[in-house]
Amino acid sequence: MKKLALKKAALFTLLFSICTLQSQKLSKNKKALLKSIENHQNALIQISDNIWAAAETAFEETESSKILSNYAEQQGFTVERGVAEMPTAFVATYGSGKPVISVLGEFDALPGISQKAKPTKDPLVEKGNGHGCGHNLFGAGSLGAAVAIKELIESGKIKGTVKFFGTPSEEKFFGKIWMVNAGLWNDVDVNISWHPAPITEADVQSSLALVDFKVEFFGQAAHAAADPWNGRSASDALELYTAGINYYREHVKPTVRMHYHIQDGGQVVNVVPDYSRLWVRVRDSKRSGMLPVYEQVMKMAEGAAILANVDYKVSLISGIYEVLVNRTGGEIMQKNLELLGPIEYTDEEIAFGKKIQEVTQKPQLGMDANINPLRVTLENSGGGSTDVGDVSWNVANINLRVTTAPIDTPWHSWAVVACGGMSIGHKGMLYSSKAMSMTMLDLFENPDMVSKVKAEYKERKGNEVYKAIIPEGPPPIPLKK
Repeated sequence: MKKLALKKAALFTLLFSICTLQSQKLSKNKKALLKSIENHQNALIQISDNIWAAAETAFEETESSKILSNYAEQQGFTVERGVAEMPTAFVATYGSGKPVISVLGEFDALPGISQKAKPTKDPLVEKGNGHGCGHNLFGAGSLGAAVAIKELIESGKIKGTVKFFGTPSEEKFFGKIWMVNAGLWNDVDVNISWHPAPITEADVQSSLALVDFKVEFFGQAAHAAADPWNGRSASDALELYTAGINYYREHVKPTVRMHYHIQDGGQVVNVVPDYSRLWVRVRDSKRSGMLPVYEQVMKMAEGAAILANVDYKVSLISGIYEVLVNRTGGEIMQKNLELLGPIEYTDEEIAFGKKIQEVTQKPQLGMDANINPLRVTLENSGGGSTDVGDVSWNVANINLRVTTAPIDTPWHSWAVVACGGMSIGHKGMLYSSKAMSMTMLDLFENPDMVSKVKAEYKERKGNEVYKAIIPEGPPPIPLKK
């Protein structure tokens, strides 16, 4: 009897597996999406590589923005450039009517981490910029998804509108805040986003809210040896201020993060500095927790100025919300990841990844592209911050992470740049196009899914009224040199 029961259980498991596999077969429209991405594969890789080579930083992504927007236009999208008073921001639109599904594309690089596409540290340009967060892949992958959906709309297979948002300066000034503030997502039903990562998953974790501000101290210059009593040191104020921040660390919650970057502490040793400046950043897992810490750290500037007998000024730069999670959307994305299965890597790619792990002193585990079950959403997930958070508080948002670098790769580093310029990054980018386009298709084909995703968004947002954390006036576009 026991053996018979075991046989029946095994047979049931087998039949269940077969049924599951059959139910998960790709539809004709999803096959068409994959075919589209394959057809555009070489162009998308070239777009990614060109942006990788350009490596332009915040609000200076002129060439990168042009590469993406021009390709969208060539594919039949209507492109509006320079939106929200940002020359490198744009919106590419195709179709008409509901639903309106959008996808995000980032393309800014980071300073000082230029790297060749090789697994040992070797700058392409000495002290140059590099895509240490994989945004060259981000923009290209999202555009690939938008183009695939556009072709289905064009062929009459689905109805609605697809939008690609070209969003600049995610790394520094958070360009999406100004785009949200301009109402660019007001008519969008659901937004899709992804990010390069060392793992592949439907992302149902939040991020950290943050605020950036600048503190300046103004003193009186004097000869540091002959008459220092005639001086009032702005650098003394800066040191007192940073000491205050560091003492304050003991008295904040574990979810809080405080960072500062000294930008000017004086120029020469024999002059009492009359000016100093630093960039300060405060984070927490919730905006509501971040704001009181921000207010306290700002107050400390006055205390430091009083102690050093100097004047001071605090200037808001910008701030962003934590990501508003949407598990309903995550479940849709998860099913499509399971349909696609894991990314497959060659022996050469695995060796490339292991070499990076060796050089960065990590266990040589290679690549991780496994499709794991949907994770529980943590109360405090930690990690970094993103202006996708501001988008997610204004429209239902579905997030994805896709493997583009080896396990435990230090992010915002030369190692990520290296992977983003070769096949490991390319494979992740194309995979993201497939997963996002399939998820978008589900939304186009199933109005009930759209309704359920939007319902969760409304429930999680509750009565919260979104208020952009930006100073008055236009975005801080740098003056042309």
